[in-house]
Formats: sequence, structure tokens, C-alpha cells
Amino acid sequence: MTGYGDTIFAVASGAGRAAIAVLRISGPASGTVLDQICRRRPRPREAALCTLRDCSDNVMDKSLVLWLPGPRSFTGEDSAELHLHGGRAVLRDVAAALVEMGLRPAEPGEFARRAFLNGRLDLVEAEAIADLVDAETTAQRRQALQQMEGGLGRLLSDWAARLTHLLAQQEALIDFPDEDLPPEVEAALEHAMDQLLGELRAQLDDARRGEKLRDGLIFAIVGAPNTGKSTLINTLAERDIAIVSPLPGTTRDVLETRIDLGGVPVTLLDTAGLREASNDIEAEGVRRARDRAATADAVILLETATEPAPADLARHALTIRVTAKADLLPPETTATPDMLRISARTGEGMKALLAHLAAQAAALTYAAGPPPLTRARHRAALQEATERLAAARIAIYPELRAEDLRLALRAIGRITGRVGVEDILDSVFHQFCIGK
Repeated sequence: MTGYGDTIFAVASGAGRAAIAVLRISGPASGTVLDQICRRRPRPREAALCTLRDCSDNVMDKSLVLWLPGPRSFTGEDSAELHLHGGRAVLRDVAAALVEMGLRPAEPGEFARRAFLNGRLDLVEAEAIADLVDAETTAQRRQALQQMEGGLGRLLSDWAARLTHLLAQQEALIDFPDEDLPPEVEAALEHAMDQLLGELRAQLDDARRGEKLRDGLIFAIVGAPNTGKSTLINTLAERDIAIVSPLPGTTRDVLETRIDLGGVPVTLLDTAGLREASNDIEAEGVRRARDRAATADAVILLETATEPAPADLARHALTIRVTAKADLLPPETTATPDMLRISARTGEGMKALLAHLAAQAAALTYAAGPPPLTRARHRAALQEATERLAAARIAIYPELRAEDLRLALRAIGRITGRVGVEDILDSVFHQFCIGK
């Protein structure tokens, strides 16, 4: 990436023809650029209607312009926004004029990266911006907003402050070994470490709820052939995903579709019917069905009166048993509390099934208490901090305890970007959209 003394620009709105296109500018030349293309500089943070001209004095567009002098801007630098008409020709000509003035197109995530480097947000908040842009459901949006508003960052900052205090106390014990310090000092230090260690372990023991909500859940529909698996996935997706046929073995590969269940993104899998395969292709389909069911977050186990679940199917930790084709059941058949009955043909039980699936999705992702971890790198760093703190708790020599506390503090600092993050910045910000 180029050095940060230059001025960048990017279209921050969607690609293609639109009524309005927002073009962002950030860097030391932002004000000078407005002087050139607007022939005047608007008052700070007040929208002004300006006629935009290129270096040859040709009119390019008439647009709303915002002048955002640093450090009170998103990036912390002098910045500007051009609210252009969204035609391709307008964007092309304005971009060409900016390049002619010495600006360059921004790289993915470069605006957010500059904001991070200028102290306008920490790395966790920057990641939350990307998550908010990518959010598909209401629950994902809420989680991203909570993180962007600093919920997780404040928790990590509190842990870092307590670790810093513990380290300072331990360093004092090392620096003054001959002092007759009361035994309560050592006891208080150990108690504080135990308390913090318990909080870190509790945060890690959250069944990865935050990551599951961010990435989405996987629910596999499994059962014997002709139990209505393809019909069910088509009904839940409200479109034709799978071919429905009375012939057994129609579904050979695993079919996928993504739906919103009560605000939680869920990928539904339609799998091959589980039976003794009649050929190699069907056998491969059955093998894939079993593999995907074993790794899914939940299994929707479909049965009928004539096609019970295969006896050799290993029960998943979360198995939702469903009796399909309820309209074909004998009238005297009674439902059991742990069995849902549905009929895709008549609609019987479908609302109840949707409500039950949404409740299960919420239970797998809802995190009460502290803000959840949302990325694998958060978990890896916090796991390292927990291990180092546990090592400090049992360290024999004070110098080793101090070093373990220092490493624990450093691991937490890597989550927010306070220390040692140069090796992960590119991987974080390159996931962003252009203009963010």
C-alpha cells in the first residue's frame, strides 16, 4: 500500500447507474481539490450546491459538496464528499479529473484503515463496519452495531487495564524483593488473577455464538428417500431449489439455500435420501449427506408413517424430529410432544415448524451478558491471553509470572489493534468494500 501522505478517492455508493453517487475524498489535498473543482470551499460540515469543473474549466456536474476538515472526519484527515448524479459518464469524468489533480483511487478498506491508524476507531470497531455492510439479517445488524459502538472494545479495554495493573504490581514485587511486604499483597494479586481468568474462560465458553451469527448457521434436512426433504426445502425457501419427484434417489448431491429465520441467517441443506445405495453415484450422495449432517449446527430429521429415520443415523446434538406428509397419516394418529407434524400439501404445521426453527436458531446465536466474540482471530488471541494468564497464576518465579502477564496483555492488545498488528492489517482491511 502507498504511503499515507497522499490523497485518495473512491465511490462509496453502489456500482452502476443510480440517482445519486457519493464520492469520498481523504487526505491533505482534499481542501485544495475543492478549491479547484468548485472554485470555492464550502463551510465545514455544511452541504453546498456547487458546479464542478475539471482542469480545463469544463462543467462536469452540479452536485452537493461537503467539506470535512480533520481531525473531525471519519478518517481523521481532511476529507470531502461529492454527491454526484449517478450516471457512469459523470463518475468517469470526475474520477479522471481527480487523477489529473494528483489523487489516486483508494484500495479496499483504505478509508477505514486510515481511521484506525489515526485513532478514530480501534480494529474491532473497524471490523464491525465491514460486518454492518455485509449484514443480511436484523440480528446480524444488531450485533455489528453493538460492536461498532464499542461494546466488545470496552470489555477488552477493561481486561487490558486490569492486566496492566496486575503487571505493575508484579513488577513492584520484583523491584523490591527485600521489602517486608505483607502476605496480603501476594494473596490479592492471586485473587485478581483468578477472577480475571474466570471471566476470560467464560467469554471463550460461549459456543461461538457471535461467530455463528456473523457467518450464519447450517441446518441439514436428512431422512430416508421420499420423506419430503426436497419439498420441505422448497417450501421454506419459497422457491424451487430441488427437483421434487416420487422416484427415490432423485437428489444426489447436497443442495443449499440461505434463508432468514427470525433474524438469523441459516443455510438449509437438502441431502440425498439415506438408504443402501444402488450405484456408486448414489453412494457418494449418501456419504456427503452423512458428512454434512455430522457438521451441521442442527439436523431436521424427516420421517413419515412408512419411512422412519434410518436406524444407523447418528443422533446430532440438536436433532429436530419432523413427521412429514401429515395429511396421509391415519386420523387416529396422535402427535407426541417431541415430534412436529407437517404437510407441505395442506400447509398443516408449517407455521409451527418455522417458529420452532427460528427459536432454535436464536438459541444457537443469542448471547446474553458480555458482547460476544465475532471472529476467529478474536478467539485465537483471547485463547492465548487465557493460557498466558493461567501460566502466570502457577509460575514459580516472579520474573516468569511477569513475562506471562505481559504476553497476556499483548494478546488482548492484538484484538483491538493496540499492539503488534502490522501483520494482520492487510487481511482485515482487504475484506472491505472500495470506499470504506
